[in-house]
Amino acid sequence: MKRSTGLLVVTALGLSACGSGEPATPSAGGAEQVTITVACQPAKSAPKERQAWDDDVATFMKAHPGVTVKSTDQQPCFDPKTFGPKLAGGQMETVFVVPVTNYADVIAKGQALDITAYTGEIKNWNDLRSDVRELVTKDGKIYGVPNVHYGVGLVYNRKLFTEAGLDPNTPPTTWAEIREAAKKIAGLGSGHVGYGEYSGGNTGGWHFTQAIYGRGGSILTPDNKQAAFNSPEGKAVLQTLHDMRWTDNSMGNKLLVGWESLMMAMGSGKVGMMLGAPDVVTDVVNKFKGNVADYGITGFPEAKASLSGGEAFMVNPKATPAEAKAGLQWLDFRYNTVGKGRFDFARGKTIGNPVGVPDNDVYGDSATGKAIQADRKANASLPVENYEPYVQAAATIPPKAEPPHAQELYAILDVVMSGVLSRKDADIDKLLADAETKANAVLAAKG
Repeated sequence: MKRSTGLLVVTALGLSACGSGEPATPSAGGAEQVTITVACQPAKSAPKERQAWDDDVATFMKAHPGVTVKSTDQQPCFDPKTFGPKLAGGQMETVFVVPVTNYADVIAKGQALDITAYTGEIKNWNDLRSDVRELVTKDGKIYGVPNVHYGVGLVYNRKLFTEAGLDPNTPPTTWAEIREAAKKIAGLGSGHVGYGEYSGGNTGGWHFTQAIYGRGGSILTPDNKQAAFNSPEGKAVLQTLHDMRWTDNSMGNKLLVGWESLMMAMGSGKVGMMLGAPDVVTDVVNKFKGNVADYGITGFPEAKASLSGGEAFMVNPKATPAEAKAGLQWLDFRYNTVGKGRFDFARGKTIGNPVGVPDNDVYGDSATGKAIQADRKANASLPVENYEPYVQAAATIPPKAEPPHAQELYAILDVVMSGVLSRKDADIDKLLADAETKANAVLAAKG
């Protein structure tokens, strides 16, 4: 969800570029000609990152004669509103992003290619964490290349903490402390928001899930058959947000609907805190012009568990063997090679990226993971001590996966979040009860 604003249908490229199943043809020089489309090209609004991507495409094609890579102009890579129709319509790229919440459904519907025979193209495949590899495996067959794995913390603006008379080196550890800090930051005036929260685009329900997990609650019953969020923990989440919004006046007057709206607000330098994974800092700086030195990350407050999520790349089932192989080779180069592509931290530092932000890497503490972390630290462009509270906390908080049918449930819970944040007289009990009824109907239909 952290990357969700839009996907573009690649009609201009033609279906053959999306994995048509047509055989590749040899070139005059003898190399087999194959064209693949790939997702996640950075937006034009991030010209340095886009140029780095284009440079990687050129480097890759030079190293793989006969392979043509066409990029879809889309950021972020996943939009729950368009993902399903695009997938069902056969308009996905040769390699495309799937959030962990959708793995099972995509695989079950035959909308991802069995890539077991091609995993050797990912040279460090065996160094990928076994738990994240298991998530893309069904009946012994592999359907994806894990790309992201994350845990939630509290992202905060250290500069605003200082301006509000707060110590940025001792960030909040409880919700009561968050409320007090938020009031002081909002008190700076001029549109300052102490605490930012989503209310729509499935991100409201996603953040509700983060918050209820932290309080020890659940979205579903243990058998995943019924909703479990109409609970004391669920009410506590909503009551806290309601009080911050309407009693403390620390959440601003603008309803932040989706991913981009809150990221833009954070990038403006006037939002004090939000729940999020470490990549929030990267996105805020790279895509929304935030000051790299301003942000810190600490542990999830009072957390009994932390939402754990991620994403993988999957391959269009229409892809020919040559297209599938080329697609995996692209993923190996761009996303899985130390010092290259997304792990080219030296380049990232040069173009102004916030190098040094921690993450829960899919490579863990394997040899590849250690090499990535060492390279990241060696090229750090920001004080890594700003993130040490998160690193320490993340190691002690149990991870909890997103619920089955997450996107449908998040859409239902968006209404609850929007209601609390947009109406002072919102009836929390009724909002939760109505959402519970709708969620149970969805779950019954899903079987």
